[in-house]
Amino acid sequence: MAIAELKKGDVKDIGLADAGKRKIEWAGQQMPVLESIRKRFVKEQPLKGLRVSACLHVTSETANLMIALRDGGADAVLCASNPLSTQDEVAASLNRDYNIPTFAIKGEDNDTYYSHRNRRNHHRRDPPSRHGQGRHAEVSDHRRE
Repeated sequence: MAIAELKKGDVKDIGLADAGKRKIEWAGQQMPVLESIRKRFVKEQPLKGLRVSACLHVTSETANLMIALRDGGADAVLCASNPLSTQDEVAASLNRDYNIPTFAIKGEDNDTYYSHRNRRNHHRRDPPSRHGQGRHAEVSDHRRE
């Protein structure tokens, strides 16, 4: 898989990005501690050179976390841990406005879900960032009796 292909992400409709950006900005105003960490990260760049591949609920709150990681110097990629909680407008904005490749579509079928997880896995991760799911989930998904 080419890096250029990975950087695009996969979202329902990039045209939803304006609404997503407004939602992300509003949520950011409600998260002052994360904002202070993000500002410190901008200056210190503690994650410079690291790749972070996250599998999280794609919401305006987790978008702010991903933006803070990116602003700390990380090369960040996000996929949905639960397609039913995905906010399509947020996923679109992360791709377009924040240059964070996001692989998430609300209600995506199983094939798309696992394709997104696999694309996220192609982005070599340094520190584990797998909130709510461990390596066990990947092994169990493909286990045969």
